[in-house]
Order: sequence, then structure tokens, then C-alpha cells
Amino acid sequence: MNLVPIIVSVLLGLAVTWLLIPLICKLSATSSLAARASTFHHTHKTPISRLGGVGLAVAFLVVVLVAALWLPDSGTDLKTRLVIVFGSLAMFLLGLRDDLRPLGARKKLLGQILIASIVCGSGIEIAQFQNPFTHVVYDLGWWGSVFTVLWLVALTNMINLIDGIDGLAAGVALMLMGLLAYVGLGKEVHFTVMCAAGMFGALLGFLRYNFPPAKIYMGDGGAYFLGFLIAILSLVNSHKGTIVAALIAPLFALALPIVDVTLAITRRGLKGLPIFRPDHSHLHHKLVGLGVSRRRAVLILYGLSSVFLLLAFTAFLSEGRLVPILFGFLCLTLLLSAGSFSFSREWFAVGRVLKNSRQLRKESQYALALGHCLEVEAERVRSMEALWAEFAYAARKLGFAGVKLILPDGERVWHVPEVIPESELMLRTHELRTRSPMTLYFSGSKARMSARVFDFLCELAAESWLKAVARWQELHGRETWLGLDGRGSTAVETSAAVGLAASKIGSVPKSA
Repeated sequence: MNLVPIIVSVLLGLAVTWLLIPLICKLSATSSLAARASTFHHTHKTPISRLGGVGLAVAFLVVVLVAALWLPDSGTDLKTRLVIVFGSLAMFLLGLRDDLRPLGARKKLLGQILIASIVCGSGIEIAQFQNPFTHVVYDLGWWGSVFTVLWLVALTNMINLIDGIDGLAAGVALMLMGLLAYVGLGKEVHFTVMCAAGMFGALLGFLRYNFPPAKIYMGDGGAYFLGFLIAILSLVNSHKGTIVAALIAPLFALALPIVDVTLAITRRGLKGLPIFRPDHSHLHHKLVGLGVSRRRAVLILYGLSSVFLLLAFTAFLSEGRLVPILFGFLCLTLLLSAGSFSFSREWFAVGRVLKNSRQLRKESQYALALGHCLEVEAERVRSMEALWAEFAYAARKLGFAGVKLILPDGERVWHVPEVIPESELMLRTHELRTRSPMTLYFSGSKARMSARVFDFLCELAAESWLKAVARWQELHGRETWLGLDGRGSTAVETSAAVGLAASKIGSVPKSA
């Protein structure tokens, strides 16, 4: 076999991203295009460009052009090549649009389904299924189209959902591209192999700038592009499902994110939260919460993913016959890993959440409704002081004892009129990363709500406040506070009891 096209593809992809990503970072620093507002679940303290997917897409186009010139008579027909290229770019543009201006989960999902349906209608689908033990081939009929769309949409979102810590999604995608390049090998080098090899090199170059501490993110554009490309290349390599091992192998390589995302989505559903809502319940968040550095956390997950990558290679080489044994080994590895890091209870806390699901669902629905109203008010009020008053009203409705907001120019305080003993208070802090740093201090009465509900409502309230502030700043183009008195603080509601509740929320010096 001539390996020169593969080597050239890897080097091309590597060169493009290695040279292009610094340019994108420089342009993003001087442009407002990539300056998307921070969200509640983003942990970076400084603005970082989310346009890394542009570099990956350009590298892909360069590799595709070279492959078209080098392998004009490849085993991959022209129609399939065009579907792969335009389908991947369409998914990239959908994600890029969200990076520049959020679309909303429903619009993005509908867009993904539309693109996947067009690809399926173009002839790339799981039309058959071959039993790896008996080699009997079954025609799936119209179910094949359903499975194809689900496959394309699921893998597209899989890469995006694990993109929560620097370098993780790019590292997992790198391993998968290596697997796909191997799976696509035959007697000759095909178009799909050059694509996978080229993206392997591109991701190597991208990781130079995305590994902790990241200088750039791939954004939704890059994540959607990589996830969709992985999905469609595995479909093409499976020859419409007759080589089932080509579909099973990527699932083994994605075992860790599949388990992690499935459990996270299940917990969100039981709590009454949107299933695609970001949170801090993912595996990498648990590792960081244990005191592991971000770089070490990524390396740990790389090591675990490498084990599953070996299982993926074994599944492919055995033509799927060893899948039951490999699946058992995979489950055992996951259980041992969860136990060794002492967060198996967090992974498999579905039973505990199910027990409290009814109460949490009621609380979440009420809190989300109040949060939506607060975002609407952000479009109506003329000042942030008025917006803070609306937030204080929402805090009272949620049952908090008090809230304090610390700003660069002072503080804002709200508290209930009653004096609550210190021993009866629960206190939580949320640091919000906006254009101007903010810190929210919540207090709650132990007699009013449990610690679990209090923590839950604090997170939802802080997220709602951040969204409302971002919306107000977007509409008014400024971040100043009106109505600040000469003392540097404003109390939205006052009481004869100056308030042990408010004083216990947190004592922070006022800015000079």
C-alpha cells in the first residue's frame, strides 16, 4: 500500500491549523465577532475565541482539494464525496452561526435533523445490518433512514457535549480520526482515509493551542463539524451497514463520553431541566472538583479513552465477534475507574435523584419561569438598578432569606425583614464572569428548604441573573449602574431589622 497520500494528508492538516490558529486568535482579539458573552457554566476568566472550528474547516477543505487532485479515481464515488464535504460544512456553518449569535437548542436541533435528513436522502444511510456471528444480512427498510438520522445527530452532539474542558473534545476526536483512517484502509488509499488522516493532523495542530490552558476553543462550529464528520465517515466505511464493525468501533472509542453524557442528561431530565442545558455534572468537572488540575484531568481522561480506543480496534479486527466480551471489559473498566476516583456515587446517583425528582421538578419549573420573566424584564427596564429590583423580587418568590451582589463600584443587598439566627442560615457564593466581575452571595433558611434544594435554586438564580445582565448590556451597549448612592451601596428592600440575615451573606469591603 502507498502510504504517501496518508502522510501528506496528516502533514497538510497539521500545517494549516498550526499556522492558521494563531492568526484567528489575533483577529479575534481585535474583533467583536468572537466576543460572545460568557455563560454561567463557562469557567474561563478571560475572553477566549470560539472560532477554532474555522481553522479545522479550512484544513479539511485543503485536504479535500488535495485528495480530489491526487485520487481522482478513488473507490469513493463523486456523489459520496460531495455529500461528505457539503454535509460537514453545512453542520459547521450551523454551529458557527451559534458561536456568533446563539440560536437556541430547538433551532440547532432542527437544523441538525434537516442536514442529516438531506444526507440520508442522498444515499448515505444504514440500509442493512449484518449479523457478525452468522453473517446474515437484514434489510432495514425505512427504519434504516431513522437510524441514519439518529446516528448523524447523536454523534454530532456527542463531541459538542464533551467540549467542557480544554483539550478534551479535540483529544477524543483525534483518537477517533486515527481509528477511522485505519478502518477505511483497504488495498488502496481512499478519499475517506485521506479525510480522516488530514483531520488527525489538523487536530494535532489545533491541540497545540487548545490544550490547557487553552488559547482558543473549537466552539459549536468545530464540535458539530468534527462530530458529523466522524459520523458520516463511519457510515461510508460501513458500506451501508454490511460491515457492522465499522459502526461498532467508534461507539467503543466514545464509551466514556457516551456514559458521561447519558447520565448527565438523565439527571437533568429527572430534575426538570432542559436536557441540553450545560451543567457541572460531567466527569471532567468531578475530577477538577476533587482538586485535580485541568491539565492532569485531561490527561487522565486521555488515558482512559486510549483504553477504549484499543477496545475499538479489537472490535473492528474481530469483525464484531468479540463485542460481548469487549463490552463486559468496558463496563468493568468504567466501574473500577469510578471507584478509584471516589465519584461512583455521583455517576450513578440516578436513584437518589429519582427519589427527590418530584420536588426538584416543581422547584426547577418555578425557578426557570421566574428566570425567563427576569430576562424579559431586562428588555424593558431602563437601568440595572431596576433589573436588580426585579431579581430581588424573584429571590423572595424562590424563598431565599437574602441576596448580596458585590460589584467593582460597591454592593447591592436584599434581605427579608425577619432576623434569622446564624445557626439557621445556609450560605452559598457564585462568582459571575461578565464584562465587569460580579459575585452573588445567597442565604437561605434551613427551616424553609433543604440544603439540596437551596444549592439547586442558588445555581438557577445565579444563571438567570447572569443571562438577564448580559441581555441588558447587549441592548444598551453599556455596563454602568444607575442610581448608585454616595455610599456605594443600594438596598432594594429595607427593614427595621438591619438584618443578621444580610450581614451573614458575606462581608466584602466596598470599592474605594
